[in-house]
Amino acid sequence: MAVYILLTNLTDHGRKTIRSRPERIREVNKEIEGMGAKVLAQYATLGPYDFVNVVEAANNEVMVRIVVEIGSRGSLQILTIPAIKMDDFISRIGP
Repeated sequence: MAVYILLTNLTDHGRKTIRSRPERIREVNKEIEGMGAKVLAQYATLGPYDFVNVVEAANNEVMVRIVVEIGSRGSLQILTIPAIKMDDFISRIGP
């Protein structure tokens, strides 16, 4: 399984939604799982991004489907970064 870091910013619409229904965050996580991925970790953050999520998916195609679907709703903007687990990284660059 591939790992992705999602850096997310809420839009005005998204802020209004979670203000009135904070449980919506967990509902979206379930939707992501229904599309074939798993949320491994999730953090609300201060600074340039509102949320940092670590998501596992079978491949880029699954992740693209999720990002397009979730992003098309107008509640957030997502920067998706593929990540490599450190053990895998080390084994690929070693002698």
